[in-house]
Amino acid sequence: MVGAKRALKEKHVWAIRFWLAHEGRIRDRALFDLALDSKLRGCDLVTLRIGDIVTSGQIRSRAMIVQQKTKRPVQFEITETTRESVRAWLEHRGGSLQDFIFPSRLSAKAHLGTRQYARLLDEWVEAVGLIPANMGRIPCAGQKSR
Repeated sequence: MVGAKRALKEKHVWAIRFWLAHEGRIRDRALFDLALDSKLRGCDLVTLRIGDIVTSGQIRSRAMIVQQKTKRPVQFEITETTRESVRAWLEHRGGSLQDFIFPSRLSAKAHLGTRQYARLLDEWVEAVGLIPANMGRIPCAGQKSR
């Protein structure tokens, strides 16, 4: 395929959310929702720590991180839908503010790998009847990407 890949449409986003909820995939739902809200690159998304989005036991409505590639700060809003899914994941997961939100299954001290995140994204896209190779990054059509 030559050129830019298609972004997910809103109906696909909701289909993926429904599928993840139906399958009981709490972590994946939180990961998907946080990816949508933040529009971060995978390498920045998987390295988020609990303290990056939680203050005084509450999930923030806005968060700021420094991107690895550009070394620039980026701020993003965390919607209520995402706060609910992340809250459910963190209640299930536990952990301290210094821990990664999405730890590796091999070590609690390491984060989910970017390749594993890419495989998960392909799985979610395929689950709703789309072809992963034809789809691009997570942001919905009409949203600006970074």
